[in-house]
Amino acid sequence: MRLSLLLALLLATAPNAAWAEAEPYRLDPVHTRVLFAIDHAGYSRALGTVSGSEGVLHFDPQDWRSARLEVQVPIARLDLGDAKWNAATLARNLLDGERHPSARFVSTAIEPIDDTHARVRGQLTLRDVTREVVLDVTLNALKRYPLPPFRRTAGFSATTTLSRSAFGITAWPGVIGDEVQLRIEAEAALDRSAAGTAAPSTSDTTTQGNPA
Repeated sequence: MRLSLLLALLLATAPNAAWAEAEPYRLDPVHTRVLFAIDHAGYSRALGTVSGSEGVLHFDPQDWRSARLEVQVPIARLDLGDAKWNAATLARNLLDGERHPSARFVSTAIEPIDDTHARVRGQLTLRDVTREVVLDVTLNALKRYPLPPFRRTAGFSATTTLSRSAFGITAWPGVIGDEVQLRIEAEAALDRSAAGTAAPSTSDTTTQGNPA
């Protein structure tokens, strides 16, 4: 009887024990950037960036499956290198940056590949529509930062490909391609005060679009 009770207790507390080892890291908005590339009428691939993302990563390098990520991406800060092009991209018929200034990504499952690579599944909400996205993630480094305040910092690279029409962004199909390639470079510093916190809320997460 005592052995059975002990086994039951261990099984009940095992997930909590694994979670406890996943420490909170706060994204550094200065050193976190999203690069996107999309076809421009077959002539070239237009390149743009979005800087200033905020969020919290719970991460244990010995147990990728216990990781959790929640990020807010300030779409309204996108930069294509030209003010008029930026304004056109943020117009209501495309990203609708005035009504939906942010996108949100929340991880749902981590599939480890090896010590430094994993596939991160999650829900991306963009323009009030939510779809599953899979990121191919590489852990570049996890070590003490060389400058004050010398906090332990994790650095990641990630890639994925989206369909803009899946998020209801269908304008200008003859000029703008449907496939959007994303590359993400991110740094996050250990911040135990961030335990239990998430990225700032936005209206984009209050209503989800219908599944495709």
